[in-house]
Amino acid sequence: MPELLRVEGLAKHFGALRAVDGVDLVLPEGRRTALIGPNGAGKTTLINLVTGGLPPDAGRVFLRGAEITRLPVHRRVRLGLTRSFQIMNIFPRATTLENLLIPVLARLRRTHRPWAGLGTERAAVAEAEALLVELGLAGFRDLPAAALSHGDQRLLELGIAVASQPALCFLDEPSAGLNPIERGTVMELIRRLSESRRTTFVIVEHDMDVVFSLADWIVVMNRGRVLAEGPPAEIRAHPEVRETYLGEELEA
Repeated sequence: MPELLRVEGLAKHFGALRAVDGVDLVLPEGRRTALIGPNGAGKTTLINLVTGGLPPDAGRVFLRGAEITRLPVHRRVRLGLTRSFQIMNIFPRATTLENLLIPVLARLRRTHRPWAGLGTERAAVAEAEALLVELGLAGFRDLPAAALSHGDQRLLELGIAVASQPALCFLDEPSAGLNPIERGTVMELIRRLSESRRTTFVIVEHDMDVVFSLADWIVVMNRGRVLAEGPPAEIRAHPEVRETYLGEELEA
């Protein structure tokens, strides 16, 4: 598989805390990767460094061979790099359709007057409506996003993340707060989107059932470093991973 993202020696320190401590990582196109590890392992900080939310203290980031280490977030989005967040990140007063139109129009660079003359933006509206169908939210087209259930808001947030047609999308705990049925719906949607939209997903997740059923590859972090990486069966059997992180989860 062609290389999509490469991270070399990436580091971020907060005083004496080495949140990310010299991480090297390569992500190929098309592989669903799970990023796991105990709380405080550096997972979210690593995502922030890669997606531009934090500047690194050291190291470099490459997307499709081009260095993006110092690019601002909006430039990375235009190059095909997006993310979702642990805390819900939607526009609650906007309708479900408008939530998806915003990233679609941004990709088309037509956000200077986002709601003016939408009658002339038929292609963008049609694209957002098609994504609504794909998300299973077509029935809530004109409903304010705040009125959606928590599970449907998670689906909408996932839709916002992929509406810009990214090559690589980081999902930070997409199943957080969901019941088992909602969790299954979100995971199946991620699987479908990775195939239909050819988006490569990296998923930060604590639910090991989700991780081992969805991921093709697992990266384990601990204390700011990559402890191990490999296919699910190899990670499940890795003695140090079992000792530091997976023991209790696998016993359960």
